[in-house]
Amino acid sequence: MEDNRKLVEEQIIESYKREEEMMILVFAQWCVNNGLDPHALYLQAYPQQEGNEALRQALALTVSAEEAGEISDDTVLGVLSLFGNDDLAQIVTEAIALRGSKGPMGD
Repeated sequence: MEDNRKLVEEQIIESYKREEEMMILVFAQWCVNNGLDPHALYLQAYPQQEGNEALRQALALTVSAEEAGEISDDTVLGVLSLFGNDDLAQIVTEAIALRGSKGPMGD
């Protein structure tokens, strides 16, 4: 019985890790799609995580904006909030606001 419980716990942890990796990939691809540097934004939110391996792996999986499907602002913010990534969501929100303020009059 104890072995079964341990197995279930391990499966839950692995599932969470995969989902967290997907969240980081969504963030990184959203950045690429919007001409932003995912590493720089991530460090604004988490300066103590300079060598984040999950982010490095996600960056290796991103594709050009032309190749990628669209990722809406709401999608990236929703995924970040699902994982309680409030600091990164705040940085993304600021980047969205800056992007919105640019245009024919703001350039």
